[in-house]
Amino acid sequence: MAHPLGLAPGKIIAVHLNYRSRAAERGRTPDSPSYFLKPPSSLSWSGQPVVRPAGCELLAFEGEIAVVIGKRAHRVGRERALEHVAGYAAANDFGVYDLKHADLGANLRAKGRDGYTPVGPALLTGVDPARLRLRTWVNGLLVQDASTEELLFPVDLLIADLSRSTTLEPGDVLLVGTPAGSTVVHPGDVVEVELEGSGRLRNQVVAEEPSVTEYGALPRVTEDARQAAYGSVRPPRPAAERAEGAPAGLDEETAALLHAVSTATLSAQLRKRGIDHHFIEGVRPARPDLRMVGTARTLRYLPLREDVFAEIGGGMNAQKRTVEDLLPGEVLVISARGEHGAGTLGDILALRALRRGAAGVVTDGGLRDSPAFAGLDLPSYYAVPHAAVLGRRHVPMDSQVPVDCGGVLVMPGDVLVGDAEGVVVIPPALAAEVARDAAAQEDEERFVLRQVDGGAGVDGLYPMNEHWRALYERERRGD
Repeated sequence: MAHPLGLAPGKIIAVHLNYRSRAAERGRTPDSPSYFLKPPSSLSWSGQPVVRPAGCELLAFEGEIAVVIGKRAHRVGRERALEHVAGYAAANDFGVYDLKHADLGANLRAKGRDGYTPVGPALLTGVDPARLRLRTWVNGLLVQDASTEELLFPVDLLIADLSRSTTLEPGDVLLVGTPAGSTVVHPGDVVEVELEGSGRLRNQVVAEEPSVTEYGALPRVTEDARQAAYGSVRPPRPAAERAEGAPAGLDEETAALLHAVSTATLSAQLRKRGIDHHFIEGVRPARPDLRMVGTARTLRYLPLREDVFAEIGGGMNAQKRTVEDLLPGEVLVISARGEHGAGTLGDILALRALRRGAAGVVTDGGLRDSPAFAGLDLPSYYAVPHAAVLGRRHVPMDSQVPVDCGGVLVMPGDVLVGDAEGVVVIPPALAAEVARDAAAQEDEERFVLRQVDGGAGVDGLYPMNEHWRALYERERRGD
């Protein structure tokens, strides 16, 4: 069956690492682009299933932009490179990390399988490739959001570089890399990729029927492969597993427990588990009466450089895009490097965050229009009030990347809890047990407080010895 866009590439070329956020996620930044080939038989389109091979568990998506070559390119310079482009489309560079070992960097069996390069549903023409926005959803949850402004190697450079040694023919497809947020998906999951203005490319993961083979490379899962497949982000949960009324990644019971316990108790429980760096320092609540429970959507500011701000700081910049992409139950976490010389968010964007269903805002920088936050039903934590706009000290750079906020590493999807004392960051994998044990700890402490209020001394009571614990257990049972 022919591709709906009429694509019939002689070759599909993919870039290994090209977005700054992905480079940060991988912990390395290349000096020059590197590539691998995908066979034309891997080409697919919206609506076609993506098959996870039998015996594999680490199938990962990579939302990308496909550049379709429209005119033969041989040894072209950057200044003429874009003249050889027919258009741009959303794409997904699927791969099974269980088979990465089979062909090393060639990726043939990991990424060259039939149907592993869906492209579509439309081809954009007449657009600036330096101003394209790419987003990816898994089961309706936004997991990637990036602009080509953060490409390490822009489209014109890639075409010029490749055409020095490899002639690009009309119809060839170039995949320009994926931003942070790529992770593992499972049979039943639906992955959607959108190149803004071109509609959504939609593909569902299905499981391959088991088969027996006595030849060739077999799936192999190592810890390195698992970490590479999952990236720095926890895997998205299927929509059917996400409870309504709770932030994504939290079930209703855990969310309710976290709403009820103090950050001091949560801090104690995290320390018991060896997580000492969890309290965001130097921030205060705009509304001490409000509690906050949600999952992190991160936004990173870098120091002001006037030419960079002029290029990417205005208009629908990373700050505004991140606010517009907030999901119900998410906390906007702004990394401002502890810089107090400018505001990082004002009342208009805060109100927009509230209307988007945000669970709160945390910034280790300044809050602009801070008096207005006293009347806003949005838990907000900030370092200082400041009347100046962010362009005085900051460049809004990117979102959904690991950030530093108040001396704490915050990963996209981390659980944040705030009260009048401050904000703690909880690894998602620990949230349920920390919430449960914190609730039990506070129940014990209420018992201790009643005894102290009645005149008891703390020796043997705090912490409880066998005598007091027996009394506590008897009271708890209602004996």
